[in-house]
Amino acid sequence: MIFRIGLENNNEGIRSIAWALEHPGCFAYGADGDSALAALSVALRDYEAWIAKQEATPWLKIDMIEIHIEDTWIDYNINEAFDRDEKSDYYMVDAWFQHDWKPLIATDIERGLKLLAWSREDLLKTVEGLDAKKLDQTYPNERWSIAGILKHIGGAECWYLDRLELALPREQIPGEPFARLKVSRARLNEVLPTLEGSKQVAGEDGELWSPRKVLRRALWHERDHIEHIRKLL
Repeated sequence: MIFRIGLENNNEGIRSIAWALEHPGCFAYGADGDSALAALSVALRDYEAWIAKQEATPWLKIDMIEIHIEDTWIDYNINEAFDRDEKSDYYMVDAWFQHDWKPLIATDIERGLKLLAWSREDLLKTVEGLDAKKLDQTYPNERWSIAGILKHIGGAECWYLDRLELALPREQIPGEPFARLKVSRARLNEVLPTLEGSKQVAGEDGELWSPRKVLRRALWHERDHIEHIRKLL
């Protein structure tokens, strides 16, 4: 089975990400591109098992894995004048792949909504039963508590939609972590079906965004932080 891959290097200045472009939520990290690609086979099998666990008729059944690198991107920093500046911490421009241009079709949206629901279920199960003390506990060398991570996930989904000017007004976004998760996801679920066939591409802070990229990044971000929380626990 052929998998079209986007390879993102210099992510956060420290790593590479191999993205399975036609399978949002499937990705692998590595210290460099080669190690990210090497890790992708395991990620694909885990992704296949995740879908099979949830779906009576899974849409992904892998026999052999054949990886085709379709696009490669190197993340870079820009300054306030939008010039490349590796010393600037103003903004890091993340990957934009040719595949991100493709409008979402009905199948993409149907599957995307399922993947988002399963991912959110995994997140809530991960933190189920944690009391306020545990949620607010701080950890060495960590930016956020678990409650802070949850708040960040919800905030990021609002931010992604804001790239397309589709986010809720800020005053409607709660501060409490679980309420923020609920409101931001409800908005994403509401908006996603309206984007079928949309050719909208928007630029913000020197980075391009499309409906497909928003779906890709939203799933990646939540899946990434689920593993982050599991490691803290």
